[in-house]
Amino acid sequence: MNKSLRVKLSVTLMATVLVTMITSVLVNNFFLVDYYISGKQKSLVSAYSQINQLYNTFGVTYDSGNNESGEASEDETTDIYEWFGKGGLASLSDFLDFELSLEQLSQSNNMGILLYRIQNKRVINQKTVYDMQVLFSSSGSNSSSETDVENFSIYRDYIQSEDRTEISSESEKYALQKIYVSRMDSYYIYLIGTLDNGDYIMLRASVESIQESAQISNQFFIYVTICVSCVSFLAMLFISKRFTEKIVDLAKITQKMSHLDFAQKYPVETEDEIGILGNSINTLSETLEKTLGELKSANVQLKRELEQKVQIDEMRKEFLSNVSHELKTPIALIQGYAEGLQENINDDEESREFYCEVIMDEASKMNVLVKKLLDLNQIEFGTETLTMEHFDIVSTIDNILSNAEILFRQKEATLWFNAKNEIYVWGDVYLVEEAFTNYMSNALNHVDGDKIIEVKVEKTGKVVRISVFNTGARIPKEDIEQIWVKFYKVDKARTREYGGSGVGLSIVKATMERLGQQYGVENRENGVEFWFTLDASNEVPELMNPGEVK
Repeated sequence: MNKSLRVKLSVTLMATVLVTMITSVLVNNFFLVDYYISGKQKSLVSAYSQINQLYNTFGVTYDSGNNESGEASEDETTDIYEWFGKGGLASLSDFLDFELSLEQLSQSNNMGILLYRIQNKRVINQKTVYDMQVLFSSSGSNSSSETDVENFSIYRDYIQSEDRTEISSESEKYALQKIYVSRMDSYYIYLIGTLDNGDYIMLRASVESIQESAQISNQFFIYVTICVSCVSFLAMLFISKRFTEKIVDLAKITQKMSHLDFAQKYPVETEDEIGILGNSINTLSETLEKTLGELKSANVQLKRELEQKVQIDEMRKEFLSNVSHELKTPIALIQGYAEGLQENINDDEESREFYCEVIMDEASKMNVLVKKLLDLNQIEFGTETLTMEHFDIVSTIDNILSNAEILFRQKEATLWFNAKNEIYVWGDVYLVEEAFTNYMSNALNHVDGDKIIEVKVEKTGKVVRISVFNTGARIPKEDIEQIWVKFYKVDKARTREYGGSGVGLSIVKATMERLGQQYGVENRENGVEFWFTLDASNEVPELMNPGEVK
């Protein structure tokens, strides 16, 4: 994952650390030696102050003992212990403590110390010559028996050096100089001055050792930088993983959200910026899920309304086309016979009565057609309020058949109906009666052959099946699904002959769908059987919405 946030964060932090360390190394290379030298100069000045304090602590004093001519007095001695004793040191123990303190100071500050005093001043060949005596030296002399200051390297190197560079100092009692010692082929820093009691002091520190220390320090710092960088990179990978894991989890959640998957939520465990972001994403996810759900519901509803509108428009067009087609023939007949009456085509009374009967018959057919269309429209669009009743379907059918007895005699049809026991069903009595009447009328109009019409009421569990069978011609297979469509007629000539409108079976279909029941037609060996079902349970059935099919 070269582009992962974890690697980018680790590389960025590592680069920052490396730049910082490299900058530090470069600063050390260019400025560390000067800083060390400056520090060593301060150490020399500090050592000077400490030696002065030791002189005051041990009470070291100095009386030159010279007369006005500069010659030494007769009481002067060259014995170092007597000399110090004469100067005021109480005992040999004090002198040894004093000398030990100077050695410790020399070792701790890595510097050379030389203390000396002028014992005598003489003029030889018009030149002033000083007799100087060494009081203390941290580096010793070329000859252990010599105490002359010129025999000590720290003094001799200074005197013999010609390459001297003055270094500014804050006191008039001492001076700082950078000296090149040709014998050692190296530079030294010297502090030359006088103490408070008049003794002379010379301190020396090697510049080469300072440079060597700086170089070793730089090398060590480089090694430490490399090791720390490696450890830091591993630590940053581990630490960044803890931070980026949460961000990666949030990225996965938002990626799923982009694909409309709002199931996963971020577990908020902290109150920092990541926790606030996670909580905001959870809130956004819930809001989007709710909003999209509402939008989908609205889209479904809108789609349903649009489909319903299109369906209504199609039904309206189909209705107008079918009604126009169905009304065209009777209107033409009525108009023709009315014009015949108006023009007195036939003068005899019998012809006029025939014309009037045709007009009245066609007007009646038109009235029945309009009534059925209105009923069908109310059922399909749910504008008619259903009155659900628990009634005896056997008694209802028996009454309808009794009232239609004259129609059976006119058709010379034999009715078979042997149901006697009461069977109670749920439904709208008016709509059920109209559905059964349409089946019965359809059977009377198509009965043929043996001219038998059989009505059955069969109860199976909580369902009652009502069927009407008539002998005669069977319905072609290709027309079985179409007969429920408004104005569809299998035999248009015969339908016109008995005054059929092609709406009756559509009313049955709309009624059963409104009641949430089944309906259908089956070809038998010697005829056709139409059927529908009704609810025979003791519970009030659930009605279907207009347009729904169970």
